[in-house]
Amino acid sequence: MSQEGQVAERSEHAQTRASLGAGLRALGVGPGSTVLVHASLSALGWVAGGEVAVVQALLDAVGPAGTLVVPTQTGGNSDPESWGRPPVPQAWWPVIRAEMPAYEPALTPSRGMGRVAELVRTWPQAQRSTHPQNSFAAVGAQAVEIVARHDLEYGLGEGSPLATLERLAASVLFLGTDWSTCTALHLAQYRVPAPTADRGSCAVLAADGSREWITYDDVDLDANQFAAIGAAYEDEHPGRVVTGRVGAAPCRFFALAEAVGYAVSWLAAHPVEGSA
Repeated sequence: MSQEGQVAERSEHAQTRASLGAGLRALGVGPGSTVLVHASLSALGWVAGGEVAVVQALLDAVGPAGTLVVPTQTGGNSDPESWGRPPVPQAWWPVIRAEMPAYEPALTPSRGMGRVAELVRTWPQAQRSTHPQNSFAAVGAQAVEIVARHDLEYGLGEGSPLATLERLAASVLFLGTDWSTCTALHLAQYRVPAPTADRGSCAVLAADGSREWITYDDVDLDANQFAAIGAAYEDEHPGRVVTGRVGAAPCRFFALAEAVGYAVSWLAAHPVEGSA
């Protein structure tokens, strides 16, 4: 299929900052909102200005009193023994552990988060949290508060920006993504009885500025159940998740705290076989 045909198939109309903003407002994203966004740029259709226009539209929607937040995770800064997409030869593992550059909030790019999230990370006045694998970036009125605390251990739990977003009554927005991407549901995994333990390893900057490889405690953050949680939440609580389209993308907009609370109950009732 030609490029022109692919464009026509994705969207009947070209999308702009203004048209995306209208779609966001129709979903309920308004002035003063604090919104954790998961975005697929390609799902929106052809956008004049690409990810720049998308971020501008999001910031227009939340206004000066609002805050835009994105996950900026850096999963490549991890133990190569666990890599599977793709794996690397075992002979390389010691070299990677010895030479992987340390995480630096202003320098280390996100990985697998999409072009919108990566642009937010570099946006003027953007703030980024300090976790070497599970960071968040934020732009707006509450950005500093949201990223201020991000504990190394149990990095998506009570000492993370997710818990701060919950306290601030933030919302979650899927722009062409789905429940499988919902980072907020990881917060629920720390709140079930006896969560499955895990360990993380990565390169960080030590207090003296040197690089070191560290290992820390965490829990298993498998997201395989998130699609089922989201489907059950929408089925059992109609109206709590606003659905619609922004550009060509199917979207969902909902309160973070309510979804996390539901996920805690759901996970407790559906333990993973073999978990502690």
